[in-house]
Amino acid sequence: MSSTVLITGANRGIGLALARHYKKAGWRVYGVCRGTSPELDEVADRVIDGVDVTRTEDVARLAEALAGQRLDLLINNAGLLCDESLGSLDFDTIRQQMEVNAYAPLRVTEALLDNLGAGSKVANVTSRMGSIADNDSGGRYGYRASKAALNAFGKSLAMDLKPRGIAVAQLHPGYVQTRMVNFGGLITPEEAAAGIAARIEALTLENSGGFWHSNGEALPW
Repeated sequence: MSSTVLITGANRGIGLALARHYKKAGWRVYGVCRGTSPELDEVADRVIDGVDVTRTEDVARLAEALAGQRLDLLINNAGLLCDESLGSLDFDTIRQQMEVNAYAPLRVTEALLDNLGAGSKVANVTSRMGSIADNDSGGRYGYRASKAALNAFGKSLAMDLKPRGIAVAQLHPGYVQTRMVNFGGLITPEEAAAGIAARIEALTLENSGGFWHSNGEALPW
């Protein structure tokens, strides 16, 4: 019987590349997004669109749609990057990034707890920009803070879900050529997806809670 993966933000970029990667590997792929794309429709076994992961009612509807469906892997991928600098801070965009990048993965994971069981895994797509120790350039206040919060949430999830046999990882995909960075990255979404999948494959209850680059490097908190 095929394993099942659910990916948020699956309609483009890294999420779409992950959907294609897991479909090629023989998994059942569930793609979650606000608005689908022809590319996602082509690859996913099931698309659940119209879902804004920051909205409690949308996430509740997602959980209802998945009632009774086991998920072997949940990938919290949906993300938002805005650019704030000191002297021109926009607290609305900072707040929005916290909602999308930090609160939403926690919201989705909690809502889908009944779908996760022993042997399931949760992968949070984070960023090394959420590393406090690695911050040597400043700026990007909302993005950095939201990814640091996601890392903290992910670590707590790892502790709380370990007794249930569920492992959790925080995974930095690398600097990826996506719309988020105006396609100026260093690696393709396909390369990022392959690296993320390799880290997920290596994830166990013993190393649950870690923070890794998709290339396998352990990242500082």
